[in-house]
Amino acid sequence: MKRAFVFPGQGAQFPGMGKNLHETSPAARALFEQANEILGFRVTDLMFHGSSEELKQTKVTQPAIFLHSVILAGSLDEKPAAVAGHSLGEFSALVANGTLSFEDGLRLVSARARAMQKACEMTPSTMAAVLGLPDETVEEVLAGIDEVVVTANYNCPGQLVISGSIKGVGIAAEKLKAAGAKRVLPLNVGGAFHSPLMEPARQELAVAILNTSFSTPACPVYQNVNALPVTDPALIRQNLVDQLTAPVRWTRTVQNMVADGVNAFLEIGPGKVLQGLIAKISPGAESAGIE
Repeated sequence: MKRAFVFPGQGAQFPGMGKNLHETSPAARALFEQANEILGFRVTDLMFHGSSEELKQTKVTQPAIFLHSVILAGSLDEKPAAVAGHSLGEFSALVANGTLSFEDGLRLVSARARAMQKACEMTPSTMAAVLGLPDETVEEVLAGIDEVVVTANYNCPGQLVISGSIKGVGIAAEKLKAAGAKRVLPLNVGGAFHSPLMEPARQELAVAILNTSFSTPACPVYQNVNALPVTDPALIRQNLVDQLTAPVRWTRTVQNMVADGVNAFLEIGPGKVLQGLIAKISPGAESAGIE
């Protein structure tokens, strides 16, 4: 069996996440406490006892999911054949394969969350899930709209997420329904992630990434930007910067991993979103989760 570790992104959080890990593992507890010091606030209090609303704040959500995923992955004896993460999850993947240290990964995730929060506040924007249309149809419809609206996530066949200005996403929703979309669902997010409106955040994150040490990984990471296996630290670094304004190519990522011999996936972290997507992309692949 050739098994890959995959890591979830924003939206997978839930109240109480990581609490059992903190209570049962001294090693995990030490890392959680170290994270509180690095972040400058007690993220664990919000993870273990906070409400859904409190956990939705980008500056809380991203470090919380990262910590849950990375500390859990570190507790496993198994070593992955490859790793990948959905958006934010790519940072968890890069700690799991040794590209980033735990501390550096957390600092970058915190910097990313703050930068994205600022970009969201600069321009009112949003995202929406589009169900039941081929990728090409969505792309054609968006190309004909004279507002900021792009495809942000290629999640699985028939499920995409669009991102952009509130006006652009609103126009797109009507046109996509007219083109035959089964549903277009507004997402409860802070702004237009993976769109040109994240350019200020991309520039800010680029500086933080430039000042962070990247090591040669123990196994390839299939990155969101190109869905290809990467082991060169310089290229990993650049792809991580570009990820903020580029789409998450999750469908192609899973397809490429399977084509390269991966036949089993382990989702590590909160939720089961990726297992569901993988089952639709590659029904023959084995998929499991640990949270």
